[in-house]
Amino acid sequence: MDTNLIKLGFHADHGSVYTSKDYAAACARHGVLQSMGAVGSSADNALAESFNATMKRETLAGAHAYDGPRHARRTVFRWINHYNQRRRHSRCGYTSPITYETTTTATLRLAA
Repeated sequence: MDTNLIKLGFHADHGSVYTSKDYAAACARHGVLQSMGAVGSSADNALAESFNATMKRETLAGAHAYDGPRHARRTVFRWINHYNQRRRHSRCGYTSPITYETTTTATLRLAA
């Protein structure tokens, strides 16, 4: 194997596609290293999945696709700006993330 090649890692959830023998064989053929967190671990991707599901639901609003890459980029940019600047979040005391971050002092709890 050529040591100058960059190894590619692919981290996935425990979906049936990513755990199938065919998928593992395809990864092996192409030199892709598979990575998968343990079920129920704190390193799972639930937060990212929730964020992406919300973004798709709110930006596509019933459509099945964007009109093209430019339309997708502009729509997602507008949505992320709204999400961070104006959208109220229950976790932030029903304020926007930017308001929460600029008005809240970060504190850490002692572990012991």
